[in-house]
Amino acid sequence: MLQIISLAALALAASLQIISGAAAQPMFPARTVHFILPYGAGSASDTTARLFADRLSARWGKPVVVENRPGGDGLVSLDAFVGAHDDHTMWFGPAGLFNVLPYQHDKLPFDLKRDLNPIASVSEVVLAVSTPASMNVNVMDELVAMARAQPGKLNAAAANGVSDFLLFGFLKSMGLEIVKVPYRDIMQAPGDLAQSRIHVLATSLAVVQPLSKAGRIKVLAVTSRQRAPSAPEVPTAAEAGYPALTFESIGGVFGPRDMADKLRASIAADFQKVGEDPIIAKRLGDTGQIISVLAPAQFAARVQEQRDRLAALAKALGVQAAQ
Repeated sequence: MLQIISLAALALAASLQIISGAAAQPMFPARTVHFILPYGAGSASDTTARLFADRLSARWGKPVVVENRPGGDGLVSLDAFVGAHDDHTMWFGPAGLFNVLPYQHDKLPFDLKRDLNPIASVSEVVLAVSTPASMNVNVMDELVAMARAQPGKLNAAAANGVSDFLLFGFLKSMGLEIVKVPYRDIMQAPGDLAQSRIHVLATSLAVVQPLSKAGRIKVLAVTSRQRAPSAPEVPTAAEAGYPALTFESIGGVFGPRDMADKLRASIAADFQKVGEDPIIAKRLGDTGQIISVLAPAQFAARVQEQRDRLAALAKALGVQAAQ
């Protein structure tokens, strides 16, 4: 009898220890989750973030708030994210935006590899080069010819990150003089393009597609390796004769540097589950994106692959990284 009591006591103690250990590791999330974005409302990243936020909020039982923090080549959003030091605050956007920062700024207030911890990719954003319909430019060759014939007369704008780097690096490599027009919020640029206030715009296909369908702007090329499902009539940059403009822009969600690997894996699994919804894939496709939900290790590999691609592109263009 004494032995039975002792065994029962040991079992009870073990059960209490398990319960205590579980209590020490609360379920995620414990409170509101924040996605900080580098672009304004209506951008491809904003559309994607809100689709996932709605479904993750229902899955997690906690609010998921999308915060738009455009400006400063993405530094406004990155400063807010890094400064939060909170595993309930994540950065949501294209990896290319921060991967090009070393080529744009002499000094950064954070370490890109240390402070941006890949959790899950979400989509590949199709980038596009567009002009006003009133310019009557229908192909890339015509744009290049016009810029060459009128040095300094045309102007251009681009979304922060890869779009900016690609477009102005390309113009430099071609010896084309086009004036750069900076935007704090690139979402204002498509309207200006349609009004011919600017002459060239490089940004996500998502933000120019409505005006393209309305016949007010002309999309000359996309930078992806394959044509966009939502705009099959638009050639790729390689098909247009400018393979140097080829670039695949992968985006997703990043956590703080000290976020535990198990937590990243758990959040990524929830993103993958949400991404199985066919409505998500269709909505992303309608906005010029291709769904691509990858786990932390695979996403980190794609981010590094992009860094390597940018380094090769910068070398070809004669652009030096400041750090």
